[in-house]
Formats: sequence, structure tokens, C-alpha cells
Amino acid sequence: MAKWAEVELKSLDLGDGRLNKRAVKLVEALAARPESSVPQACGGWGETKAAYRFWDNEQVTVKALLKAHQDATVKRLLGQPQVLVLQDTTSFDYSHHPATTGLGSLDHASCLGIKVHSALAVTVEGVPLGLVHQEMWVRTTPAGQLSPRRKRATSEKESQRWLTSLTKLEQAIPAEIETLLIGDRESDIYDLFHSKRRVGSHWLIRAAQNRAVTDEAGYLWPTLALAPVEDWRDISVQPQPNQPARVAHLALRYQTITLKPPRHAKKEQALQPLTVTAIWVNEENPPLGATPLSWMLLTTLSLENSAQAWQVVQWYAYRWLIERYHFVLKSGCRLEQLQLESADRLQRAIATYCLVAWRLLWLTYEARCQPDQPCTVAFEPFEWQALFATLHPNSPLPTTPPTLAVVVRWVAQLGGFLARRHDGEPGVATLWRGLRRLHDIAHTWLLATHNLPPLTCG
Repeated sequence: MAKWAEVELKSLDLGDGRLNKRAVKLVEALAARPESSVPQACGGWGETKAAYRFWDNEQVTVKALLKAHQDATVKRLLGQPQVLVLQDTTSFDYSHHPATTGLGSLDHASCLGIKVHSALAVTVEGVPLGLVHQEMWVRTTPAGQLSPRRKRATSEKESQRWLTSLTKLEQAIPAEIETLLIGDRESDIYDLFHSKRRVGSHWLIRAAQNRAVTDEAGYLWPTLALAPVEDWRDISVQPQPNQPARVAHLALRYQTITLKPPRHAKKEQALQPLTVTAIWVNEENPPLGATPLSWMLLTTLSLENSAQAWQVVQWYAYRWLIERYHFVLKSGCRLEQLQLESADRLQRAIATYCLVAWRLLWLTYEARCQPDQPCTVAFEPFEWQALFATLHPNSPLPTTPPTLAVVVRWVAQLGGFLARRHDGEPGVATLWRGLRRLHDIAHTWLLATHNLPPLTCG
């Protein structure tokens, strides 16, 4: 893992080679100890001061940092016939840092922070490949003081970010790659549905509104309720607060429908009816007291059979990955604990940590989807050797590198993963804790085997 940041930031141009090198060094340090504070990750006062100076430098721009990562992401996309782009918005709350200047209101007027909208490219197997677009902003108008939403055009609302992101990802991803933009109920926006798309660009949105349709039933949910059940499938539902684990029996319905434009749409928008595919997955008879599972999905994809419909449902289920990505940024990288003097510095820090969060998520799911590839795709020889020697002190080193899945489980064991038969695959939380220990173990291994000088602070 020691050299991945150099490859990831190969196209970075901050206008100064020293800044480019500092960015690589900083990302490597933060990735090695993602759960640590900045001083802990940097290893001393000299490196810590350099990190804070880097984020304070106006020559370091969020756009340049994310552009370098986006370039690397696009290279990973090449050869993929189809890619999913998961989108979501999150907030970074810095209300507990009153000295930080330039923050804006969040969803509650008393909370101050930064809003971030991310578009994460994912393979159809569920492996995160990186960001293709990200937008950060600070609200200039306090929450609750905006004019009524229906009186404003979409371009004047924060929901414009969904349309902007669609345009940006189409510009970033080569035209020969089919893209599927996936969004939750927040992205149920008719302007997004109606926006112009290039050939091979589609969207998959979970419906939030019971929209008017041209069918006899008049509205979306009643129309799908009249459609025949095409298939049934059982899925395991994880336990929830006050609800035990259970098996949900899901009914699948899908139908081509035509959505009517919103009644409150402005005349100058000239929105037209839109034909889409609606998929409704619904738990018909949930246990007493259980919240039924129900997804109403709208998509521009055409369906010919139930197998294709279930595939689309599975792709929507991958939207969980963008939530995990933001979870890693907040809980794994502890971004809301950063104490920087201004919102500008925080945005540069967020952009830096975005690479760290993606790398952790990629490592977790790459090991699940491509378990048999050699671990050298992600780890240096001294790293897996140090891991093996730590966990198998009485065994000789293997002559060939272990698989990626095996080494990822070893790292997770350092972070508390028990690796029992019924434990499944390790999650990203045990992985980031394990990577922190691996950094120290691997450097000690190098000291013992190569007589390297000790780490210094400067």
C-alpha cells in the first residue's frame, strides 16, 4: 500500500512539484492510520505542521485534488462495459468548533458545517472504483429562511446538484461505457428525469412521490398495485432495533408507465410526459409489528423478464456503498473531529481524506469480489510478510504471495475481526483499525530485516 498514493495522484498539478510530493506523502500517512488524529498519522510535529500548512495553502485547491483522483478513477473504468454511479449527499457538522470561520447552516439552524455531494463509480459486481464527481458548498442562507420551494426554479435550489452531477459524470466517463446513475428518494426530481442524456446514459431512482401517470389508476402506486406479480423472492433481513432478524417474502411487479409533468411546473420549462419503467418490490405479509420492505424504483432501462428486473433491484441495493463511503469519512477518518480555522481549510482536508476513504472501501469489496488475485495488487511484499510473521510466528514465510482475500482477513484480525467460520467477510471498520497496526508492524519488520533508520519527525 505504500506506493498507491503516488499512482493515484500521478496527474496532480498544484503548480509546485513540492506541493505535489507533499500531497502524496500526506495521503499515504493518513491512509496508513485512518483512525488516528493528524499528529498521530503524521508521526511528529514537523510532518504535522507540514500537513496543516498544506491545507492552509491557497494554491492547494479542492478541484485539483479531486481531478487527480477522478483521472485515476476513469483509468480504472476502462474496459468496463457498464458502470454504476451512486450518488448521495451528506453533511459534516462542525458546530462543536465555534472558532472555525466560514461555515454554513445545515438541516437544523443551530448546526454549522459543510455539505458534500458525492458520485461514486462502482462496477456491476459492487466494487467501488472511485469518485467521478464531488461538490462541496457552504450554505449562505440560514435553514428555514428560504422562499417556498415550488416558487423557485430547480437551478435555484440545492437539488440542482443532481442535474449538475449527471452532466459532470457524462463528461468524465468515456462515451463507450454505459452508465447508470443511482439515487435515493431525495433525487426524485422531474427535472432530473427530463434532463437531456447522451446515448448509453441511464438513471435508476427510488420514488418518493406518488406521481400522476397516464394509466387508468391515475397515480404511480395504485397503478403498480394493479399490475400482476411477476415473481417472488425470499431475502434475509438483518435485525433492527426492537425487530428480530427475519426472512422477507418479496413480490416483484414491473410495468412501463408514462409520468405526467408536475402541476406546479413553470410554463417556461415546457416539461413533457415521460415514459419509464417502474419496478415495485414489496413485502406483502410482514410479521406483526415489522416494518414491511418496499421499494418503488423508476428507471430508463427497459426490461424483458423478471431476471432483468431483479438485477436492477440488486444494482439499487449497491447504493448502500455510497452511504458506507460517507460513513468511512465520518467514523473511520473522523473528519468531524478536525479542528481547522476555516471552512476553506476543512474543504481541502475533506478532499484529501476522500482518497483515503475510497481506498479503504475499495480494499474491502475488491477482496470480496476478486478474492483469488494475489495480494500484491494492494500490498507491498514487506507488508504481507510482516503480517504473516505476526499471525504465524512459528511458520516459515510462503514462497509466493497469498491471495488478496487472505491478507485482507489478516489485516482485519489486527483490527478485532475474529475470522470464525460463521463471521462472514470483514467489514471496513475492522479493516481501518487493522491498517493502523499494520503500519507499525510493517515498519518494524523493515527495521529488523533491512537495517533501516528509525522514523523521524521532520
